[in-house]
Amino acid sequence: MDLCVTIKGVSFLLQTGMGILGNTVVLLAYASILYSERKLLPVDMILCHLAFANLMILTIRCIPQTMTVFGLTDLLDDSHCKVVIYGYRIGRALSICITCMLSVFQAVTIAPAGSSLSRLKSFLPALVLPTVAGLWLLNMIIYVPALLFSTAPRNSTARTFTLNLGFCFMDFRDSMLYIIQGVIVSGRDFSVVALMLVSSCYILLLLHRHSYQMRGLRRPHPAKTRAAKTVVTLVVLYVFFFGVDNVIWIYMLTEAKVSLMVADLRVFCSSCYAFLSPYFIISSNKKVKNKIVCQAEQDQPASMDTQELK
Repeated sequence: MDLCVTIKGVSFLLQTGMGILGNTVVLLAYASILYSERKLLPVDMILCHLAFANLMILTIRCIPQTMTVFGLTDLLDDSHCKVVIYGYRIGRALSICITCMLSVFQAVTIAPAGSSLSRLKSFLPALVLPTVAGLWLLNMIIYVPALLFSTAPRNSTARTFTLNLGFCFMDFRDSMLYIIQGVIVSGRDFSVVALMLVSSCYILLLLHRHSYQMRGLRRPHPAKTRAAKTVVTLVVLYVFFFGVDNVIWIYMLTEAKVSLMVADLRVFCSSCYAFLSPYFIISSNKKVKNKIVCQAEQDQPASMDTQELK
């Protein structure tokens, strides 16, 4: 049992630490790009907001989760639990919505001239920030009930239809509220994932047609093709972990009392996308990679000069 707890704790610690580091590096790289170029491309703005949403997930939820796994108790009171659960729910919702937004944006961007989607290209840059602001406002409204159901752990046994998160409880009070909340969240998520998959399949279809038409010729837009493949890979990554997350969630909806191990497994799986996506962005986005490499090269001579002075 101690070995199991240790493995679980180390897994959460690595996921949280590496995830926070990766998303912070992406945000700092985009901040440096914005400082030097005075603007960000629409797709870069979307990726920047995605990194921020993932950073919210890892900071707000995974840090207390990691501390709880290592045996720390009584971390939060009722008011802090409400803030943590509310912030986590918003961060998770933004992560899925912005990934969907990224997929739809890329589908419109590479749509061939003359198609119905191509007419939207000229409007896209101006719609990015209002859309992100709208997603923030919408999800902040949707998850107001999280403020009502979140409580600090009690010494008494958790009631039926209560999700034990370790550091906080989600007390739904009766089966109807428990099921309604699950159906609303799952329904929203499945709808967004469906749109994400449709747009990604459209991107793959266009890439296939393009490669067939350009067989033996130089591709005219390698940057757009690379960006489209990056988006599709991010969607596949999200859908995989989303599937695992929701299989566990559906199981939890069918059980009146859920073990803490199952709840921990769901948190870990649902946070894997937030942990892995920044490293994929760094490896596939030339702007971000070049900015990180340039900064590392600038720091290296400075450290060498310091050693010479010593």
